[in-house]
Amino acid sequence: MKKPLVFIAVLAIAGVSGFTLQRAFIDHENQNLTAVIPQAKTDVIGQIRPEFALKDLDGELRNITEWDGKVLLVNFWATWCPPCKKEIPAFMNLQQQYGKDGFQVIGIAIDDEQSVADYSDTIGINYPIMPGEIAAAEIARRYGNRINALPFTAFVGRDGKIAVTKPGEISQAAAEKIILSLL
Repeated sequence: MKKPLVFIAVLAIAGVSGFTLQRAFIDHENQNLTAVIPQAKTDVIGQIRPEFALKDLDGELRNITEWDGKVLLVNFWATWCPPCKKEIPAFMNLQQQYGKDGFQVIGIAIDDEQSVADYSDTIGINYPIMPGEIAAAEIARRYGNRINALPFTAFVGRDGKIAVTKPGEISQAAAEKIILSLL
């Protein structure tokens, strides 16, 4: 009788400890952006962003050089990725708020064109979206996504250098702090 109670008590303590640690980590990440930069640990930070060209949803070939001199949030995502879809409204808000200040969101979908077009039309994405399937995955790798994470976001300064990369979901507040530091 005593052993099962000890086992249950240990499990309860471990569960509470794990939950507390997770909450502390999430709160720390959102309050202290210096934690965002080391997470990526890639060799692309400080390097000139790789050049690429993909067709947008209107069939127009778009080259990353089109946005030279702007602060960029380059987001790699897919329609089948729930955290990716969760970020998009925040990116739309940021585009609307800071677009006039020389900021541009660019969405690169690792997905098929029809799925991306359907989703984009449904929610009214207000920034360029370029579906690229396998080519998009290769571009993401060149931007520092060595672990094939989705979503994956790279922030590029006006000087064209990659300033921050973030595998996984990023909050609007965390993205905004990075953007403001680059504007």
